[in-house]
Amino acid sequence: MVFGKISEMGHPISPPPYVHQPMIDIHCHILPGLDDGSKSWEVTLEMCRLAIADGITHMVTTPHADDTYPYSRDRVRETLAELSGKIHDQLVFSIGCDFHLSFENIEDAIAHPRRYTIAAGPYLLVELSDFGIPPQISDGLGRLQAAGMVPIITHPERNAILQRGPERVLEWADTGCLVQVTASALTGYWGSVARRMAWWLLDHEAVHVLATDAHDDKDRPPLLSEARNLVSKRLGADLARVLVLDNPSAIVAGGAVPAPGRPQARQHQGRQPMKNDSGDSSAD
Repeated sequence: MVFGKISEMGHPISPPPYVHQPMIDIHCHILPGLDDGSKSWEVTLEMCRLAIADGITHMVTTPHADDTYPYSRDRVRETLAELSGKIHDQLVFSIGCDFHLSFENIEDAIAHPRRYTIAAGPYLLVELSDFGIPPQISDGLGRLQAAGMVPIITHPERNAILQRGPERVLEWADTGCLVQVTASALTGYWGSVARRMAWWLLDHEAVHVLATDAHDDKDRPPLLSEARNLVSKRLGADLARVLVLDNPSAIVAGGAVPAPGRPQARQHQGRQPMKNDSGDSSAD
């Protein structure tokens, strides 16, 4: 494995032995100067060191693609090539983006299906607005799917609108979307409501992958192992491995990601509402 090697097509690469269980992070803002993530090469290199120490072996670089931060795949490639010239022999990188679900972005993604996706495969990280999620959002997700893409809903547990109606995430998962939860939400960094919703989604088998959504080396570092260990303790080591290695590996390689199970809790008539700290339903 070559540190800084760009895996644009996502071909699987066998990692060398590591002290930690290897992990793949499909969502991080590690490239400097492209968005609100890393602000300097110094921060980027420290983020790399933190990721390696945590056991991460492969990172998908995912700058924002929105009105504030226009996305250029070529610029991402150039910046990543510069990063590969600064570091050696411990990380693999792939290219993706944090795709804001807007009309303009959807139209461009349909016209250029592999411009935004992870490793030029079918999987697309999709970020929803914090200010409004109209019913038409489901139509937009469906249009992306019809064009051959698989939307991965990013960090729904942190979205205040979805926190008031988390069942919508289950409905999107039922239509074939994947769901990515932020690792640090499980540890409580984003507050008690985000933590509860993250675990609620896990309990409803609606989470396909954990990712860092790292933006820097201090407040939002690229760390997965603590959340993996929490999942392992509560829900089992097999699921923890699936969320940080097996499914992320399949996503980067463009392979199939197994659908979550459908226990009684996932059936519409049997879904359990998310509780608040007092034990009341979040929908009340």
